[in-house]
Amino acid sequence: MKALVYSAANSVSIQQKPDPEILSPSDAIVKLTKTTICGTDLHILKGDVATCQPGRILGHEGIGVVSSTGPSVSRFSPGDRVLISCISSCAACEYCRRGMYSHCTTGGWILGNSIDGTQAQYARIPHADSSLYKIPAGVDDAAMVMLSDIFPTGLECGVQNGRVQPGSTVAVVGAGPVGLAALMTAQMYSPSKIIVLDIDDKRLETARELGATATVNNKADDAVARVKQLTDGKGCDAVIEAVGVPATFALCQELLAPGGVLANVGVHGSKADLYLDRLWDKNICESGRVLGRCENLLIVSSHHNKTGRHSIDAYAAENGGVGEAQSGAAGYTSLQV
Repeated sequence: MKALVYSAANSVSIQQKPDPEILSPSDAIVKLTKTTICGTDLHILKGDVATCQPGRILGHEGIGVVSSTGPSVSRFSPGDRVLISCISSCAACEYCRRGMYSHCTTGGWILGNSIDGTQAQYARIPHADSSLYKIPAGVDDAAMVMLSDIFPTGLECGVQNGRVQPGSTVAVVGAGPVGLAALMTAQMYSPSKIIVLDIDDKRLETARELGATATVNNKADDAVARVKQLTDGKGCDAVIEAVGVPATFALCQELLAPGGVLANVGVHGSKADLYLDRLWDKNICESGRVLGRCENLLIVSSHHNKTGRHSIDAYAAENGGVGEAQSGAAGYTSLQV
């Protein structure tokens, strides 16, 4: 099969690899029909993720059709159309029982990291019964693949961790895929303002189309002054960091209102400072996590697509085949914040 393989820092290539096989009774083999590139893949390319070794097939998102299953898989059969969760979960260990699926003792974020992933024609999915989701009939593939990771991460790690509430003010720093997903899912909680910051005007234009009440180019403007101006001098109740570099983490701290929450979503590959000398008396909270599971978005998406508000279909872009993934990864790096 064709697969996108990580070779070394800043080096990926399309290679021919053996088709995956069932290794555990709880495995399923899925034939991929659509996958996508994540910001985490960009961090792997930069050499920031030590657990991903050269030779690894990348990718932890996708949809496809079940090709075969291990003998203990009971919820899925060959031919089922499924969504692959970026987090593999046994649903039985200590952490899974506590709802911390990303810390599953035999799973977590392993696809495209410590085991071969989904940017290939076939993928082995461990713990299939609790790591795959049947796709409802009539759902668009390009929209559905966003529910593997991008939208649930924006919602869970950004909006819910940021405690977005009706009437609150929100800043999203970084208008990449996850930042835009946070922008869209934040609207379900009816904040009074959502301010999106980025250094790319095209991304900011997209953010306005998807519902941002204001945008700030933090390369051209004094971002802190502008956000304070938009919030009566207070700053924002929820600040979502969706980039993963020290400069944006520092910026987020300056945007916080007293009592605010900084929800870190970005994957950090280098040290980022927390300026407690400026924040210790502001009653703020800093929160970071990895996505749990994606079933909540399966429920939300059907509603969100019917409300007349900004739908996942409007967000989704066309994705190419595995043969185009190498150039796609190169294009993705050129769009970083």
